[in-house]
Amino acid sequence: MEIRINDKTLDIKLDTENTLGDVLSGLGQWLGTCGHRISELIVDGSKVKSSMIEEIFSKDVKLIQLLDIYTQSTAELTAASLLNLLEDIEEYENLDHDKKSEYFNKWKESAAALFLCAELKDLYAFCVSVFSDGSMDTKTLTVITEEIQREVNDPVSEITKIEPILIDICDKLIELPLDIQTGKDSKAANTIQIFTAVTDKIIRIFRQLCIQGYILPDSISADDVTLNELIINFGKILKDLLDAYEKNDTVLVGDLTEYEASPMLKEIYTAILENIVKQAESKNNDKTSYTQFPVDPENSPPAQDKS
Repeated sequence: MEIRINDKTLDIKLDTENTLGDVLSGLGQWLGTCGHRISELIVDGSKVKSSMIEEIFSKDVKLIQLLDIYTQSTAELTAASLLNLLEDIEEYENLDHDKKSEYFNKWKESAAALFLCAELKDLYAFCVSVFSDGSMDTKTLTVITEEIQREVNDPVSEITKIEPILIDICDKLIELPLDIQTGKDSKAANTIQIFTAVTDKIIRIFRQLCIQGYILPDSISADDVTLNELIINFGKILKDLLDAYEKNDTVLVGDLTEYEASPMLKEIYTAILENIVKQAESKNNDKTSYTQFPVDPENSPPAQDKS
């Protein structure tokens, strides 16, 4: 069976894959790591419709001569879904009360909603709060959506612009134990809220940078630790910090903010910026595109016995 992705023949061989479903499962995972999703399938010249999925997935690969796969970048799909969401919000605002109460059941089945549920779960949860129970207003959802839209459309600009806010909140984070001790509860809560929001934003942008090829998934920090590992470790520290804050343990809060959370967030941010530059230089030297197919043979599916 010959496999083509976006009209380019893929140099792989099949061994244990017996059905088309087996093949597409592996290819889908591989494409995902390259920032793409399958948008269209054509088997021996016939386009696969959604109603045919179950039947076609069970088809024996030995009975297929040509599989054409067409993809869209996840970034493009995200941008389109966010644009659709902004239009959905506007539509919802113009409905009367009765129609608003019925809107969510229709909206949750839309392509944009299904994509958000799979790819942007936090944003989807906010949509539920607006369209389902009204616990969030549409203006807040619009602001959040537009912010994420900027992160998708220009992640490098967004990560660069956040630096002054990052420096400011890390300074305030070190002051957090004193704020708690002196009864400045409102200031302390605001610091935690902003710190959490900045952290979430940096991680969201990091994901977009990886998806769009500005950074490789296994990018290394100055300490020879991958950014993924740094972020996982930072998540554990953040949990410990929030637990200590809720228990009003100012000693532990002080230790975690000054020696762990603040410096590690700065390290993650610096490593992201450095790797953006490194990847740009690498692309210029190689004159290759990270999102074209077939991709680097080292990242391609394993070559095995051909069916």
